[in-house]
Amino acid sequence: MTTLSPANPPYEAGEAIPRRRWLRVIPPLLLACIISYMDRVNIAFAMPGGMNADLGMDATMAGLAGGIFFFGYLFLQIPGGRRAALGSGKTFIAWSLVSWALLSALTGLVTHTWQLLGLRFLLGVAEGGMLPVVLTMVSNWFPDRERGRANAMVIMFVPLAGIITAPLSGFILAAYDWRHLFFSTAVLSVLFLGVWLAFADDGPKTARWVSPREKTYILDALRAEQERKQATGSPGAASFGALLRNPTIWLLIAINFCYQAGIYGYTMWLPTLLKDLTHTGMGKIGMLAMIPYVAMIAGMFATSYLSDLTGKRRLFVLLPLVGFAACLALSVLTRPTMLVSFSFLIGCGFFLQAAAGVFWAIPPKLCSVETAGSARGLINALGNLGGFCGPYAVGLLTQHVSSAAGVYCLAFVLAMAGLLSLTLPRRCED
Repeated sequence: MTTLSPANPPYEAGEAIPRRRWLRVIPPLLLACIISYMDRVNIAFAMPGGMNADLGMDATMAGLAGGIFFFGYLFLQIPGGRRAALGSGKTFIAWSLVSWALLSALTGLVTHTWQLLGLRFLLGVAEGGMLPVVLTMVSNWFPDRERGRANAMVIMFVPLAGIITAPLSGFILAAYDWRHLFFSTAVLSVLFLGVWLAFADDGPKTARWVSPREKTYILDALRAEQERKQATGSPGAASFGALLRNPTIWLLIAINFCYQAGIYGYTMWLPTLLKDLTHTGMGKIGMLAMIPYVAMIAGMFATSYLSDLTGKRRLFVLLPLVGFAACLALSVLTRPTMLVSFSFLIGCGFFLQAAAGVFWAIPPKLCSVETAGSARGLINALGNLGGFCGPYAVGLLTQHVSSAAGVYCLAFVLAMAGLLSLTLPRRCED
């Protein structure tokens, strides 16, 4: 057990804890994720904004173009997580930004669908290590009692990127064309590279700006977490091979797979759903698509705050998944009344990422520091195959059955994720 001297005091509940890292660590991580997400989802606006017509893509091909990203996304998940845990996540993301810029610029030049599919696959490879690297960097700075909120702040990149991307895409499509969407995100990646190199830090051991008192708090709290896991017999010292044999890890993969199918099925097809619902131009659709992302911020903070306050992780994974599924189904049932249907699409936004911050607070409870990065990579890599299946299933069902069938499919998959979350072991909350 860690011995604390008067110069190294314990921090009990209610005692002031140094908080400078919240303002210094979170912003560069958040901005890196925003750039990544904009690169990933601008195709959702490009498709109804002229790309489908110019490249001759039907709904099935559009779904494949939106989802093939996630096959490439597999490759760097585990290496990225290990790099952040054992090396430098800062360097990894710096090189990633360079590759994102190049691939986005090339996507703006495509003339055939095979070129688009190839570049989307390569973009998935280039972005694959980003989330496990970022979450590992968060876990280096924030102990468990703060990690749900810290994860939620970083994962807030999804609504913030949506708020930025939706109106910006609508404006660019109205003023220029779909190719300029990809050129603009390429420029943003290059500009942000300088910010990242100047302000990002891998952890308190290497950061020069962190105070001795705050560094002591962080390192002591993280050390205590590891000691608790060893004392309770949790698989904290497990090797990566043991993680592959751990049924709880595979349960988390299954939940994440279903969750990502719902998330990306919704986000990739939201502009198209809004166009079919409102029959308006892309400029107005861009503004309407921004509203669910505003609701998402409220959902994420409410869920992560309540989860950290109560210590309940499973419950606050379950509730957003069920809420998301219900809103998707109701958005179809109420489609004849446009405003009501749109209000349920906003409800989808509220629940869209509400479970994410809580979900990613669970793996560190099951793994050692050395294997946590790999575990995040494994869970994110295999789980994000749902990001292919969701958009592709919606496209396939839209073309051969109806758009309503595609949305109902997403609702069913999310309900399954909710049921699976009920079976998570109690040690996820210890």
